Amino acid sequence: MAWIGQLSKNLKEIRVLFCQTSPASSSTRAFIEKNYKELKKANPKLPILIRECSGTEPQLWARYDMGVERGIRLEGMTEPQISKALEELSKGGASLKS
Repeated sequence: MAWIGQLSKNLKEIRVLFCQTSPASSSTRAFIEKNYKELKKANPKLPILIRECSGTEPQLWARYDMGVERGIRLEGMTEPQISKALEELSKGGASLKS
C-alpha cells in the first residue's frame, strides 16, 4: 500500500464519521482500529479526524486544496473496500492538482 505515503501530498484533511455502536459502522470502526497508526505514521502532519456520533452513517471525507471536499458513504463496505475508497479519494486529489 505505497499510496498511503502519498496521502499528505494529495489531501489536506481526512475525516471519518461513524456510529460507535451500530452494525452499519462496524467495518469502519475495524478499519480505523487496524489502520490509523499506519496512516498517521506515514503522514504525521496530515489531520486525520475521527468523528463518532450516535446514529451517524459511516462516511469518509477528504478535503483538498482550495477547500474542495469529496465524501463517500461507507455503509455496507468491507475493510478492503474502505481502503480502496480512501485510495481513490487520494488519487482524486492528485488529479485536482494537474
